[in-house]
Amino acid sequence: MTTTDAHDAQQAGDSGAHPRFAEAVRELGLDDLLPRIRRFPDATRTAAEAAAALGCELSEICKSLIFAADGVPVLVLMDGASRVDVDLVRRELGAEKVTRARAELVRETTGYAIGGVPPFGHRTRTRVLADRSLLDHDTVWAAAGTPYTVFPMAPKTLVAHAGGTLVDVREQSA
Repeated sequence: MTTTDAHDAQQAGDSGAHPRFAEAVRELGLDDLLPRIRRFPDATRTAAEAAAALGCELSEICKSLIFAADGVPVLVLMDGASRVDVDLVRRELGAEKVTRARAELVRETTGYAIGGVPPFGHRTRTRVLADRSLLDHDTVWAAAGTPYTVFPMAPKTLVAHAGGTLVDVREQSA
């Protein structure tokens, strides 16, 4: 853990969550979520690493992915076992071109680094698409603003707090 990570964790209290995320949780009246945040000794930058650390199914991880739709950032919430079909995102948004956002755009838009982007509590307001596959579970786990922290939440509640629209943007296997 870097000195910045340690400082951020201390600022967020015992939860280990990123301070901006912890503040957003409090503003949303979700203070009871902070004690449920799980902190890992090693980074869990991928959905597979987070699922292994939690001992849950890969699909119970909620990935928060930033894409650029005609250059405008959009957040897509996707279950950890699936991939986003950018053509479906493009059609959903009526965009000409959709690409994965570069790391700089992710940090500029959300205030978080890739691997720790939470579904809400971002620096800027962004359109949010949430894949319906998240609703297949009673609880999903999402990043709490760092690659070391995750939190549990009912998918419908998570999508509501993220301001998401339920869509079908999961890549279908052949």
